[in-house]
Amino acid sequence: MADRLDGTVALVTGASSGIGEAAAKSLAEAGAAVAVVARRKDRLDSLVSEIEGAGGRALAIEADVADQQQAIDAVEKAVAGLGRLDTVFNNAGVMLLGPVEGAPTEEWDRMVDINIKGLLYVAHAALPHLIKAAGDGPRHVADLINTSSVAGRRARVGSGVYNMTKFGVGAFSESLRQEMSSKHVRISLVEPGAVDTELQSHLREEIREAAMQRFAGIDMLQAEDIADAVTYITTRPRHVAVNEILIRPTQQEG
Repeated sequence: MADRLDGTVALVTGASSGIGEAAAKSLAEAGAAVAVVARRKDRLDSLVSEIEGAGGRALAIEADVADQQQAIDAVEKAVAGLGRLDTVFNNAGVMLLGPVEGAPTEEWDRMVDINIKGLLYVAHAALPHLIKAAGDGPRHVADLINTSSVAGRRARVGSGVYNMTKFGVGAFSESLRQEMSSKHVRISLVEPGAVDTELQSHLREEIREAAMQRFAGIDMLQAEDIADAVTYITTRPRHVAVNEILIRPTQQEG
């Protein structure tokens, strides 16, 4: 690890399970105080207890980031409760696959609301604090890390709207990277392949079975593998920006 995160504060969305939960623990181990954000408060409370039991500092914030005011409030509560904001891991998201023809369009609404709007709302609310942290913080650099996917690089049959949201995350991240580069606010993109999390449990049964067959026999990534990448990004020296990390299981072809 090139540097530690002592004296800094991180905010992690989608922190009640999977990649978000693992990233919160990893960032806390690196020295950051962590605000964990999600809708399931009981899980957040358990995560905070675990982080604090290991000697860290954490704050649970119940919020649905798809609602702009809740996203704004979550950022402000993190700053008020922990004193500042140096790192944001914009991780909340859903993956609802299936063909476009005959699709339940409420699934599209949910993906656009969380994967796109929620990410935008959190980024917009956090930027003033990140810019301030880069100017006067202990590390003189700040990080906004957005979760995309292999699906943000490669479109597949049955993944059209999910692809659209993740391609959008990539485009937004690159534009914002250019906008923020002179301010030492680093914008990074993490693009996981197949990860063993509860994300697939949100799929309709017939879609879930097909997804499981696609990855049958593959040693899938674990949430901690992605968390390790997030911590790697944030602990680089001030002059080093990791713009994108694409992480697939070794056996994943596409």
